[in-house]
Amino acid sequence: MRGVVFAFCLLLGAAAAHAGGTLRIGLNEDPDALDPARSGTFVGRIVFAAVCDKLIDTDPNNNFVPQLATAWSWSPDNLALTLTLRDGVLFQDGERLDAEAAAANLQRYRSAPESLRKGELKPVSAVEVVDPRTIRLRLAQPYAPLLAALADRAGMMISPKGMTRLGQHLADELPCAGPFKLTERVAQDRIVIDRFPGYWNAGAIKLDRVIYQPIPDTTVRLVNLKSGQLDIAERLGPTDVAQVKSDPRLRLITEPALAYHSLAINLAAGRPLLDPVAREALEASIDRVALNQVVMDGQYVPSNQFEAPGSRYYNPNRPVPPRDLAKAKALLAKSTTPRPSFTLLCDNQPVELQAAEVIQSMANEAGFDVKVSAMEANALVAQTRSGDFDAALVLWSGRVDPDGNVSIWLASDGFLNWGHYNNPKFDAILGAARAVTDVPKRQALYRDLTDVYLTDRPHIVLYHLKWIYGLSDKVAGFTPSPDGLIRLQGVSVAP
Repeated sequence: MRGVVFAFCLLLGAAAAHAGGTLRIGLNEDPDALDPARSGTFVGRIVFAAVCDKLIDTDPNNNFVPQLATAWSWSPDNLALTLTLRDGVLFQDGERLDAEAAAANLQRYRSAPESLRKGELKPVSAVEVVDPRTIRLRLAQPYAPLLAALADRAGMMISPKGMTRLGQHLADELPCAGPFKLTERVAQDRIVIDRFPGYWNAGAIKLDRVIYQPIPDTTVRLVNLKSGQLDIAERLGPTDVAQVKSDPRLRLITEPALAYHSLAINLAAGRPLLDPVAREALEASIDRVALNQVVMDGQYVPSNQFEAPGSRYYNPNRPVPPRDLAKAKALLAKSTTPRPSFTLLCDNQPVELQAAEVIQSMANEAGFDVKVSAMEANALVAQTRSGDFDAALVLWSGRVDPDGNVSIWLASDGFLNWGHYNNPKFDAILGAARAVTDVPKRQALYRDLTDVYLTDRPHIVLYHLKWIYGLSDKVAGFTPSPDGLIRLQGVSVAP
């Protein structure tokens, strides 16, 4: 009898290891185009984490680790990066990943008209195929952030034959080399992905299907989680923490984030915040600590820099300034426009909207005339990208390399430099920081950058986030990361 019970337990263990099933994830918004070359949203990266493996990944400690590339090395002069590709990798259309395929992807990211990755790969002067499993990236100048770029969308590999076959409809199918294949997308409703049997690391995948549902209202996301309609709710609101903790069927998982919220300011001619004195007054009017307490229940981290307080590249000599209402009023009195009137754009989900309204109240008390306009996330991206804004409350999910947290917004050629910031001194320091790999030297240079942007204020960083996830007690194997991506390797869901 004991042997029968033991055998039965073994069968149960095997069934649990290959339980399959469908995992339902509630997203904070709907992604934009599901094409790594064109994507600009954070939730798009969450979906890509399941569909499109990258050359390099990052672990929960922000270290670079192998994914589609098993090894990489710099040349002695830091002007070439050589990568060895994993053997036996299949794209989801059955084609094989080799050096030619990797080179085709990198060339597309570097030069395609639709690519938003050009700035990230701008220093790459050539991509060479060394042998079927080796590629070499030649650089015009040393560029330390390249590894971080290859650990993000610029490192995601798509079948070249699929790219040719699908053309402008690539986002409809997206034949990548990840564990799940894109099956269906209904805008504003759902994204369905199914297990890819030919995945190179198939043993790590326990799920058969994943359904992503965009639900912008965090309250509605929580209701769906509590009722069993969702298994994971990403980016719950700080005020939802107590409810998750009090429900025995749910688990709360939090993780300090690389991500931050910032006020992006349009510096184009004729815009109401063009005067630097007005921008200084705007910052002086904002109480970041009170904002965190009122809107985020004290869960987030008040911040004024693109790097989180206490992190490796944070500048301790420029701490978060307190609110100074008298200073704000005195500065406005000296401004070219004593009562600037501007519209603050924000995402239409509750936390961002409430934060915008608190900022509005604080700034109006100082003498500004602020109006708040809330809109759907993709519409917000489109409007700010077009330059049709005064100021916008924006989210950046954060990167492990400091360059990826500051250059995207403020480099003169930054791909998110929607506010037209252009300071040659900033660009010169940034160029020097990109050219060195020695950490202490990079720290000094990136801290010099904070002195420039904290004086110019083209962005006003407000706070760093904490990733807050609500999980059904049926979900096992989920490990959070500072980048906020949901990696599905090892994740299972009970029937």
